[in-house]
Amino acid sequence: MRDGSDDADLTGGEDAFDPASDDPAQWPVGRLLSAAARRVEREWNTHLGGWDLNHASLPVLVHLARAPRSQRELAALCGVTEQTMSRVLARMERTGYVRRAPHEEDRRRHVISATPEGLAALGAAADPRRAEEVVTRGLTAAQVEQLRALLVLVARPDHVRGASATDTDGAGRG
Repeated sequence: MRDGSDDADLTGGEDAFDPASDDPAQWPVGRLLSAAARRVEREWNTHLGGWDLNHASLPVLVHLARAPRSQRELAALCGVTEQTMSRVLARMERTGYVRRAPHEEDRRRHVISATPEGLAALGAAADPRRAEEVVTRGLTAAQVEQLRALLVLVARPDHVRGASATDTDGAGRG
């Protein structure tokens, strides 16, 4: 529960955030998180570009490495629309990383599977150490641990977080 002691910083006191500032220390948390995510995404896409992959196509290969899936299943697993997934899969077909085949029992459906080339690209591109370096460069081990713990809390869906992690004093946070 919040005690209100930090409300001045969020609502316009002397130390109020300045979203127009060039100094990230003056930005609200939402803008900071968005800017950090865009920086990481750009750098990660640069890394993945060596295999003609990007942040949208890599998770598809991760899911297909486990088992073939339908386009609908992949869209749900990746949290995108079926239309978006269709575009991602079309690009991955052109690169030879996935293959669509008619479903054995329902010819109207297709099953998408990773090709050996796709699995090889996944193995080469998805090095978790490289991903960690992109995000955590310049941070101490303790800072990395703290960042990870905080991001887990922020990323966890509301239904998993429960009431204890939400604003319980009735005041909204705008």
